[in-house]
Amino acid sequence: MNLERKTIFLVDDDPTNLMLGRSLLSEQYDVLTLSSGKKLLKALENKIPHLILLDVDMPEMDGYDTIEAVKSNEKTAAIPVIFLTAKNDIDSELKGLSLGAVDYIMKPFSVPRLLKRIEMHMLVELQRRELLAQRQQLIEFSNNLQELVEEKTKAVSELQCAILKTMAELVDGRDDITGGHIERTTRYLDILLEAMAQRDLYAEKIASWNNKLMLQSAQLYDVGKIGVKDCILKKPARLTPEEFEEIKRHTVFGGTVIEKIKSSTKEQAFLEHAKVFAISHHEKWDGSGYPMGLKGEEIPLEGRLMAIADVYDALVSDRPYKSAYSHEEAVKIIVDGRGTHFDPNLTDLFVKVSDKFREVLIKFNNMDAG
Repeated sequence: MNLERKTIFLVDDDPTNLMLGRSLLSEQYDVLTLSSGKKLLKALENKIPHLILLDVDMPEMDGYDTIEAVKSNEKTAAIPVIFLTAKNDIDSELKGLSLGAVDYIMKPFSVPRLLKRIEMHMLVELQRRELLAQRQQLIEFSNNLQELVEEKTKAVSELQCAILKTMAELVDGRDDITGGHIERTTRYLDILLEAMAQRDLYAEKIASWNNKLMLQSAQLYDVGKIGVKDCILKKPARLTPEEFEEIKRHTVFGGTVIEKIKSSTKEQAFLEHAKVFAISHHEKWDGSGYPMGLKGEEIPLEGRLMAIADVYDALVSDRPYKSAYSHEEAVKIIVDGRGTHFDPNLTDLFVKVSDKFREVLIKFNNMDAG
């Protein structure tokens, strides 16, 4: 129950009306009497009442001018205003209501009726304020809830990314590939994705891609190596045809591993990209790659992109079977593979952004040296 005494401003140029009004209302309300519209506006600078009783016929500034001033001020616009007037024509009443008055009571008035109508408008105003407060609370709750959801989503995403990265690095560790291979290939892929977007290359295909999701899923592209024997992965010499056949199976096995993960999660889109990366990154443009011997644009775009990022990193890195090539040598080898190993359009794009690849390589080499 709201026990707060409500405040009413009574505005009339007739002192008798002010005295009578105060006498009638002061038992239930705190009443401030004001003899002009200008004095009302001055009083409103210091206090906002719950309701204003406003006479229409006043010198200098009549009730219509006064309510216009009240309603034009954002601070006072919501205060309910009831006109008290001897004007009993419809036009005057409509004018008052159109200017924002909530009621129009003609003099002489019935005191019980006046009190009842004041009580009704006080109740309406109270309900309006409570609704506004509830609305604000709902907005704040919604904003807080949204922030909480975003925080939780970010935390889950970061945990997911960390798990994937750790899993991928463990796989690469079996192959004696260290020094940030997964992070480098992911950055190379990011460079290519950004350059494609800037140049509208394969724009229709990548329009639906979420690059952050793509880069996370790409970390699993070599997960199939967990199914390859150490003696083959770490062999410092040329592989026999039989051993190479086993190595080739890591693409299909990677797809199988990811498919098994898919069966126990709702995150299908993310893992679908990961599966495509895993299966197709060793396909070649001329159809001589594996495991399916796909040719040209039959090869998923994910696989064609990863082919460049993976081969570049393999070339510029030390491996059990070779020493690292220079950046310039790696670029030449990839350019020589244009139209045979690599997508011609992506090869041309790679050449344009190869300096950014070099920057990533230098940064990681400096980190290793440090």
